[in-house]
Amino acid sequence: MAYYFAKTLDLPFDAAVARVTEVLKSKGFGILTTIDVTATLKDKLKVDFRPYLILGACNPSFALRALTAEDKIGAMMPCNVIIQGTSDGKIEVAAIDPIASMKAISNPTLYEVATVVQTLLKQFVDEL
Repeated sequence: MAYYFAKTLDLPFDAAVARVTEVLKSKGFGILTTIDVTATLKDKLKVDFRPYLILGACNPSFALRALTAEDKIGAMMPCNVIIQGTSDGKIEVAAIDPIASMKAISNPTLYEVATVVQTLLKQFVDEL
């Protein structure tokens, strides 16, 4: 089972980041965290790495429902979206499949929330 949804874009990196942010917002998600993996690896290890950004996306309504259903679920949140450069000069965007990431938790309410979030993330990737 795949644990993510992905799409390749033919855009400059910064334009891809803007597009991802815009489409996530249209699905009710905000960005809680931004991790610039490229800059971190350069700073900490002096390594040049391809453009790679991790966005921690959150839909507050569904986050509240998930946290209410399962108090430790915050350990698996937010929904991560990666934006990375590819060897052929394109940009790949991938989003976590919340069903796959929460499979180990037996909680029907949480599964319902994850199913809706999965649908929204699939739509997000399709609309990029």
